[in-house]
Amino acid sequence: MALQLGDEAPDFTAETTEGTIHFHEWLGDGWGVLFSHPKDFTPVCTTELGATAKLKDEFARRNAKVVAISVDSVESHKGWIPDIEETQGTSMNFPIIADPDKTVANLYGMIHPNASDTVTVRSVFWIGPDKKVKAMLTYPQSTGRNFQEILRVLDSLQLTSKFQVSTPADWTSGGDVIIAPAIDDAAAKEKFPKGWETKRPYLRLTPQPDL
Repeated sequence: MALQLGDEAPDFTAETTEGTIHFHEWLGDGWGVLFSHPKDFTPVCTTELGATAKLKDEFARRNAKVVAISVDSVESHKGWIPDIEETQGTSMNFPIIADPDKTVANLYGMIHPNASDTVTVRSVFWIGPDKKVKAMLTYPQSTGRNFQEILRVLDSLQLTSKFQVSTPADWTSGGDVIIAPAIDDAAAKEKFPKGWETKRPYLRLTPQPDL
């Protein structure tokens, strides 16, 4: 059965470029972002891993760990890393999981037969401190991911897990958010002392509550 939002992220033990990890234990009590790439020594993946390495401090500031995976071996990953570092002007600072037997790829549904029977497509999984899958996103092999969007989704997930709000279209951290329609105005006065703007009874905008 396909992995769904709210499911527990499958646990696994795997070899990585930074040694053996037990996934849930490695995540600890923070957030996690697991993302797959189709193959080592490919151009789009090279740019993606470089972009992720440059954002290490941003993920750390959000108490989040990132880890990549493909069905290549640890030896292949380690052979590829110098290319990433040289072409992208950064140092690799997060692990890449080796999954040559496709165990993890199949647990997470990363292989789409209509695209390829053997290649992991560009999937992203946001995992909460409770080890539940909070969001998923899948791109075709040809389309590189926007890692600012991956951070933006993480910001939204973290905010909405703490407050009864939703984030509107194109929201970025610091922007107004939407008060959950289930909260009536009387309760909203206590929960959102900064006040709100009522566009419609079901659409009330309030300043981001943790700022």
